[in-house]
Amino acid sequence: MPRKKVSTTVYITPEQAEQLRLLHERTKVPIAVYIREGIDMVLEKHRHELPGQLSLDVALNKGESESERVQHLSALRKAKA
Repeated sequence: MPRKKVSTTVYITPEQAEQLRLLHERTKVPIAVYIREGIDMVLEKHRHELPGQLSLDVALNKGESESERVQHLSALRKAKA
């Protein structure tokens, strides 16, 4: 079953609109699908800035010492509170 979608309005440049239209004509994929994919790419790129549970690889940042990791995680927990 498809997930429920929320309606929103975005403003894009005429060039972006034209490129999306051409892409849609060639692939028959709805423009909205490409816009959602683009949003997913931005969210993935900036996921470290979003609230939520850290992934294990982020939490165990191999470039930090143990004490730096503890301080970092503590600061993140305080910021979320």
